[in-house]
Amino acid sequence: MLRIGSIVWGVREVPRAIDFWTRALDYQVRKNPDETWAILVPREGPGVQLALNLVSSDKPKRHHLDLYASDQAAEVERLLALGASRVDWRYPEGADYVVLADPDGNTFCVVQT
Repeated sequence: MLRIGSIVWGVREVPRAIDFWTRALDYQVRKNPDETWAILVPREGPGVQLALNLVSSDKPKRHHLDLYASDQAAEVERLLALGASRVDWRYPEGADYVVLADPDGNTFCVVQT
């Protein structure tokens, strides 16, 4: 049986990614990070570990998170205030998600639950 150990997220600046993702997800750093690697875990309770990995390539990354929100509009505004940006996206009619990008340009979705 397999289980997800970590989601590995490629970033260009690990300290900036730590700042954004710990505040966005209410996570904390698990061990001593360095300039190339950090592991984030939920402050409280269970959850998926997020590993931040320094990358040098500007190639599009083939990963994204779906973040579930009970108040999507409020969460989108909070994430924008933390440094996320809106992505120009062609949404289908009735879409229940908003596409944002973190400070490194990685896209993720905020889904209304």
